Amino acid sequence: MDKEHTYHVTAWWSAGQTGIAKSDSAPSAIHFAAPAQFGGLEGRWSPEDLLLSAIASCFTTTFQAIAAHSSFGYTDLQVEVEGTVAKTRSGYCFTSIVIRPRLAITEAETENRALDLLQKTKALCLVSRAIGIIQEFLPVVEVSKLEPAHQF
Repeated sequence: MDKEHTYHVTAWWSAGQTGIAKSDSAPSAIHFAAPAQFGGLEGRWSPEDLLLSAIASCFTTTFQAIAAHSSFGYTDLQVEVEGTVAKTRSGYCFTSIVIRPRLAITEAETENRALDLLQKTKALCLVSRAIGIIQEFLPVVEVSKLEPAHQF
């Protein structure tokens, strides 16, 4: 595998209060707008939504890779990311980001290993590592009696 990868996204303002972003690696464009709180359109992804989505999706894909490499089975992973934007002396900025992964497992005796893998994922998720703000991390592991959906 190559040691360096380059990704390319182009965004442009299309008309009125909306823009379009296109990635070289995906066939569909994303329509975005400024958040409604800043005069943007309701019902569109905002740059703030896209940033938090990048963190959540990176965490999810990173955990999947780590779990597969570690032969760790789990039934579900849901990652909620919440960001707060506030006005500071230098302008609006994210003042907090909270990552809440909720991992479902079937065996109580693997709970500590599950927490370790979640912590490892947090340390290796390259999108969250690229963000300068300190992020709060609140993992939850639930034990259920379902068969693992992701068994490696």
